[in-house]
Amino acid sequence: MTSSQIRKIPYTKPSITELEVEFATDAAANGWGEHCYDYIVRFEEAFKAHLGVKYAIATSSCTGALHMGMHALGIGPGDEVIMADTNWIATAAPIVHLGATPVFVDILPDSWCLDPEQVEAAITPNTKGIVAVHLYGNLCDMNALLAIGERYGIPVIEDAAEAVGSVYHGKRAGSMGRFGAFSFHGTKTITTGEGGMFVTNDPDLYEQVLTLSNHGRARGQSKQFWPDMVGFKYKMSNIQAAIGCAQMQRIEILTRVKRGIFAMYQDYLKDLPIRMNPEPEGCTNGYWMPTFVVEDSIPFNRDELIDALKAKGVDARVFFWPLSSTPAGGRKALDKAYLSESIHLRALNLPSHHNLSDEDAFFISNIAITYLTSNFSPGIS
Repeated sequence: MTSSQIRKIPYTKPSITELEVEFATDAAANGWGEHCYDYIVRFEEAFKAHLGVKYAIATSSCTGALHMGMHALGIGPGDEVIMADTNWIATAAPIVHLGATPVFVDILPDSWCLDPEQVEAAITPNTKGIVAVHLYGNLCDMNALLAIGERYGIPVIEDAAEAVGSVYHGKRAGSMGRFGAFSFHGTKTITTGEGGMFVTNDPDLYEQVLTLSNHGRARGQSKQFWPDMVGFKYKMSNIQAAIGCAQMQRIEILTRVKRGIFAMYQDYLKDLPIRMNPEPEGCTNGYWMPTFVVEDSIPFNRDELIDALKAKGVDARVFFWPLSSTPAGGRKALDKAYLSESIHLRALNLPSHHNLSDEDAFFISNIAITYLTSNFSPGIS
């Protein structure tokens, strides 16, 4: 493969087969009237069985699942919710919508997830939640975070939007906190186009969120169209759920492919001065988004590498900006420099759609190698 070649390689796209088309067609043709929830119920049952949790509610997005779950926990004006500074705005948005304040702590240099020591240091009498975001499929230190939550009586919420396929010491990401939230956006490992899932093992919390998800109409309410409270409209459609049911039948394949793609990159980039998504002992990383961070000692310009990739038709993604630098409406927990404020300039997400071939991975890696080795001598011939 010559350096003059150009290949059109998107950073992500969903894996859709005839099975998804068949299920979606059936839902479109027959999923109405008394059958309007058939695929939704089926999807929820399949997902909670896969995750090993008691309750699941399909939603229109992960953001909606977070919003309803936080509302049900009583988070509101004057409250604080601790989360990592390196994250997408979707995690902070429901906190702000509820009138609470996101409090940003720094990330760990290996997992790029929130630092438990800083989480504990950030706790105040107003702290009403800790959000553990499993970034890019990397796992938070859940043992430490759950211990902190238990010690202070603060619920730990798992944002597992990017962590389908990730397992923490035998427990799937999203199944360990007070509740978990997932995304099925078209970029994710499994997709419904748009969509999400709320999961929990807490029966009372489940009932509250179930009521909230249906405009505040409680399940046992006998009066038709009677709202027991003001709720939300974050429902998933039957057609979306049909696609989700097909994806759940293929979930083992889809997660295995993601791990295989990461393995290809890891092999091709092994001699570079970079750190990639970690997989600690006893854990499995779903590797939603293969990512590398260039060592501080190496001259590196993220935008130059992105331009070099785009010139060859490769669509790369920037690492998340620190939310404290955006109009996210929160504040830093500590008045000091954070790793989150610099790491995004030395990091890159690599394409990882399910049809990415070994040839594609080699092509992409070769561009990164050419760029990075122009700035250092790797000591290889």
